Amino acid sequence: MMPENPQSRHRKIVKTLYKALAHRDTRTTVMLVAPDLEWWFHGPPQCQHMMKMLTGQSRHLEFKFQPRSLKAVGDRVVAEGWEGKKAYWVQVWTVNKDGMITQLREYFNTWVTLMVRVSEAEDEMVKLWQSDSKERFRRSLPDIVLAI
Repeated sequence: MMPENPQSRHRKIVKTLYKALAHRDTRTTVMLVAPDLEWWFHGPPQCQHMMKMLTGQSRHLEFKFQPRSLKAVGDRVVAEGWEGKKAYWVQVWTVNKDGMITQLREYFNTWVTLMVRVSEAEDEMVKLWQSDSKERFRRSLPDIVLAI
């Protein structure tokens, strides 16, 4: 049996987190998320739903995170979804080598492009992931580039 590649493993970890949150499975959530999770948010303050869920300030009824796509990129997993017609969100989770989620970068009603530097010697950047381009024609949202 071939060993699982890290990106596939990271994707499974984040997928398991979303399932645990949907089922209010606190035990699994605590096992997956580092107690000192680094969190960065871009969007309206009233849209900090994930942090409210992770800290117990929300009963998981106000907002449901159901990713339409999950893409593993190195040690990060990008989740993208819509909640109705008004809320578009992207969450970029960082998973360490031990399988613990250590960072969350969350974007609400913002298009995201994820870039990586090709080498330290050059300024060349490569696009790894970008918000769903089909939706860009129907909505006007600010755009942000995340360089890793």
